[in-house]
This record gives sequence, C-alpha cells and structure tokens, in this order.
Amino acid sequence: MAGMRHRSGTHGSPLRRKSSTDDRAMRLFILVIAIYLVIALAFPLYVMFSKSLENSQGAFVGFQNYLEYFNTPALVYSIQNSLFIGVVTTTITVTIAFILAYALTRSRMPGKPVFKTIAMIPILVPSLLPGIALIYLFGRQGLINELLFGYEIYGPIGIVIAEVFFTLPHALIIIITALSIADARLYEAATALRANRARIFFTVTLPGVRYGLISAAFVVFTLSVTDFGAPKVIGGDFNVLATDIYKQVIGQQNFEMGAVVSMVLLLPAGLAFVVDRIVQKKQVALLSARAVPLEPLPNKRFDNLMLTYSIIISIFILGILGVCQFAALVKFFPYNLSLGFSNYQFDLMDGGGWDSYFNSIEMASYTAVFGTIVVFAGAYLVEKGQGLGPIRGAFQFLAMLPMAIPGLVLGLAYIFFFNAPSNPLNFLYHTMAILVISTIIHFYTVSHLTATTALKQMDSQFESVAASLKQPFYRTFLRVTVPVCTPAILDISIYLFVNAMTTVSAVVFLYSPHTTLASVAVLNMDDAGDIAPAAAMGMMIFYTAAGVKILHYLLSRGIEARTQAWRVAVAK
Repeated sequence: MAGMRHRSGTHGSPLRRKSSTDDRAMRLFILVIAIYLVIALAFPLYVMFSKSLENSQGAFVGFQNYLEYFNTPALVYSIQNSLFIGVVTTTITVTIAFILAYALTRSRMPGKPVFKTIAMIPILVPSLLPGIALIYLFGRQGLINELLFGYEIYGPIGIVIAEVFFTLPHALIIIITALSIADARLYEAATALRANRARIFFTVTLPGVRYGLISAAFVVFTLSVTDFGAPKVIGGDFNVLATDIYKQVIGQQNFEMGAVVSMVLLLPAGLAFVVDRIVQKKQVALLSARAVPLEPLPNKRFDNLMLTYSIIISIFILGILGVCQFAALVKFFPYNLSLGFSNYQFDLMDGGGWDSYFNSIEMASYTAVFGTIVVFAGAYLVEKGQGLGPIRGAFQFLAMLPMAIPGLVLGLAYIFFFNAPSNPLNFLYHTMAILVISTIIHFYTVSHLTATTALKQMDSQFESVAASLKQPFYRTFLRVTVPVCTPAILDISIYLFVNAMTTVSAVVFLYSPHTTLASVAVLNMDDAGDIAPAAAMGMMIFYTAAGVKILHYLLSRGIEARTQAWRVAVAK
C-alpha cells in the first residue's frame, strides 16, 4: 500500500510541476501586460498630476495653480458650461434613445434592422462632422438658418445638437439591452389585473429598465462633457472644459494650467464612471433564470406611430450625414453650388494631405491587431489564471480606469510623461507607436469587458482537462479558447479600428508632421477655414469605417461558420 501511495504520488508530481510551470508562466505574462498598463496609463496620469502642482519653472507650488484657476471667472465659467451641456444633452438623448429603443423592441413595425443600422451611423464619424453639417444648415449663410428664429447655432444650441447626434448610438445600445431582458410574465400578470397600457408602462416597463436608463444617462453625460470635437467646431465663444485644455496647451503653451483643467475634467467623468459601475452591478442582479422573453403584440396604431418616429430620427441622422456629403462635393458654398471633387484635393490644403488619411488607416490597423492581442490575452490571463491574488485585482482596476479618462486628458498626460528628456521611452514621442499605444489605452475598457464577458461563458473545466492531459495553457488558449471566442475577438478588433479612425481628442497632442491623422486633419482644415475639405476628409473617415464594418460583417459570417459550428449542433 505504501509503495502504491509512493508510486501514485510520483506519478502525480509531473502534473503538479506542469501546473506550477503554467502558473508561473501566466503570472509572468499578466505581469508584462500589467506593466504595459502602468507605463501607458498610471505613470502618465501621475506625472500630469505632479505637473499641476508645479509652476512654469518646474518648482513645486502645491495647489497654487488650482487656486489661480478657481479665481479666474472665465475658466470657472467653463465648468458651468460643461455641466450645462452634459445635463441638457443627457436629457434629450436618453429621451430620444428610449423611445427609439422602445419602438425597436416593443412594436411590430417593419424595417427594424434598417432603423437600428441607421441609428448606429454616428459611431462611424468623428464628433467634428456633425458640427460642420450644422454650420452648413444653420450658419450665417446656412441652407435653413431661418429655422432658428434669430438664434445663433454657434454656442450651446449647436453643441447640444451635435452631441445628441454623437451620443445617441451609445445610449440606444444600452437601453435596447435593458428593454430586451423584460420578463413577459410580469406583463401577463398586469394584463390579468386589468391594468391599462399607461399603468403597465409606469409600473412595469420603467421600473424594469431604470438601471439601464441610469447607465445610459451617465454614459451620455460623460461623453458630452469630455467631447472635444463638437465644441471646437461649433462652440464659438461658448467655452467648455475640453476646449479650455486645448487652448491652454496649444494656444497659450500654459501646460501647468492645462494639467489643472485636465484634473478638473477628470472629476465629473470619474464620478459618472463610478456610479455607472454601481448601477451595472445592480442591473445584472435583476436577471432571472426563469424569465420568459417578451414578444410584442401587433397594434396597428402604435406600430404606425413608432414607425413615424423612427423615420423622423433616421431623417435627422441621414440628413446630418447628407449635408456633410453635400458640403464635401459643392465647389464654393453658397456662391457656386455646382458639384465636383475639388475639395478632395487634400494635398493642396492645410492638415497633412492624403498622407494623413493613410496614416489613420495604418494607425487603426495597428491598433486593431496589437490592441486585440493585448486586450484578449490580458482578459484570458485574469479570468483563467489561478492564484493571482492581488495581481488580478490591480489588473482589473487598471483595465477599468481608461473608461473614466477623457481623451484630451490622456493625450496631455502623454506629453508630460513621454516628452520628458529623462524618460528612457522618450524615443516613442512623435512616432506612430505612441499614437497606437494611446489609442489602445483610450479604448481598453470596453474591449476588456467584451473579452471577459465571452470568457466567462466558457466552463473552467476546459483548463482542468487540459492540465490533466499535461497540455500547456497556451495550447489550450490557441486551440480551444480562441476558436470559441472568435466572435468576441472580431468585435474587439472592429471596435478598436473604428474608434481609432474617428478619435481626435486622444491624439491631437501627440501627432507629428509625419504622423498627422485624418481626424486631426479635419480639425486643422476647419481651423484654417477650409470647412468643405474638412467635411470631405470627415466623409473619407466615414467611408472607410463603414467599409471595414461591412467587410468585418462578411468575414465574421464566414469565420464563424467554421469556428462556431458546435453552437448549431448544440442547438439542434
């Protein structure tokens, strides 16, 4: 017996050694990715905070810069303006998105996929583009400026309209998800108790989606408060925190005050993020395993009403895009309205020429490839690694932090950190690499959540069986995990590519004359007064993002047909 126990233990030791080797390897890999997050996120933010406590000579002055900031009425007024834009935009956007989501989930109207696709279009354009369209519509020589009844589009009115266009898809996605998880049994019970439609709406529907509405509200608030593109194009003299950072750094070279404004801008964004995370946790807790999906009943009057509403919203979105396309083709608005392609001669304009467009494609491609690898590998190591302890918690915190950091703040932090002569990573400054690194960090959180959601659906027994067969973890990762999670991996890649094409705030401080991007070219051409070429470049960004999105959809269908056949088999 003793000999048998001895032999059994001897046979088990290689497995234990193999498991120990895997654990050490996984710890090493997650440590490498964690170091990347620390260098690319934590260190720059720390250096920026330190910069806000120094004067122009680099001497420590404590909170003197903050006192100076809050004693400057014009700068403090920007806080009120930002909060005003955030509250008004959130109220309007969430209302519009809720009604549209209600139409898409609770009606039998025709054309739902078409209306949902149209509603997602604003994700594919930079936030500067709706501002340009509004100038052509309601500017001093706009096509329909009389509809404003004497009010100026430059200022809060224009910013709010542009932000509603920009944030609508984000709110819609969240609210559709909230409405889609409704339990049909509650509605059947309310109908059995003879409650009318209005009472059911206020006692069943709204309480059931309240967490989704709150989450959507905080997402929209954060996006509108921290957005730089729309206020820069159409804000006029109506200053907000995001444009203040740009003016302090680019206009006045006052980097210390720019750091102070950045830290102030972090407060509402960070608070909104924390509340949103709390709300999301509560929302998940409401799901029931016994819930019955709600199928909407036909109601001709209601369906027609929802159809009319969806058409109006689609006209608004397509109208903004159509005006941008018109601006890109018209020769000299409003004096020569003949159409042509002269505005696409970017090499004759300020902003970087066609090189900026191809730089954007290059940067977006690198971001999609390397970002997907880093994000998914990091999520896998956190979810499937054993005994990581505090490393896992620290990694999760770093992975969630980018969601609360506005792009302008991240870009300015990179200037302070990577441009320091004493930094051994100084060679990255003004290169394509730093644009890729900053963009991956900027959009890391949503990608990480997508990856972890997919990985949580996989049984941990896969890793246990692989360990019992003495297979290294990387082989299980490549042969099992990656094929099973292919849809999520593809979603992460297209998410990173599209956002890399459209982002401006995170890279506006980091480009060089050789790495100018298309979104930055839109900004520079608009600054130079070349509004029509700016619209043309914005439309090139849209064409590219939309084309890649379509290509992604077609490729996904083919790849998923090969890697996800097991799902069909299980369903049968």
